Amino acid sequence: MSESIHLVCSHCQGLNRFPKPRLKEDPRCGKCHTPLLTGQVVDLTVATFDTFINKNELPVVVNFWASWCGHCRNFQPVFEEAGAKLQYLACLTRVESEEEPALTRRFAIKGMPTHILFRAGREVARQSGAMPLAAFMQWLRQSL
Repeated sequence: MSESIHLVCSHCQGLNRFPKPRLKEDPRCGKCHTPLLTGQVVDLTVATFDTFINKNELPVVVNFWASWCGHCRNFQPVFEEAGAKLQYLACLTRVESEEEPALTRRFAIKGMPTHILFRAGREVARQSGAMPLAAFMQWLRQSL
């Protein structure tokens, strides 16, 4: 029997179980039929954050950013490219700090952008600042 993994749908927040060896077969949500692992960055809010972080069995990277922050805007294409490269290894998400100040306070975000890697709902690594793709991927691979 193959090992299964739980994945949260970014569209409907439904919890899905899928065989881990078949992740590259583009699993779809059993509830809304939306693709589960698209490689696209998922926007999180207070309403969706805890379910997505705590129930996903893939590691989740959260980018705390602000629309007024030039470094954040410059880093967005890097973060999106990393999401595409890590499509089956991790879920990349973001929180707009101005729109979600409760999450920004909860995680004591002091500088923008700040990236936090969660595994099984727990913070396992944190990095602040924009960086080139190679440096960001190196940080992620060391942390994953």
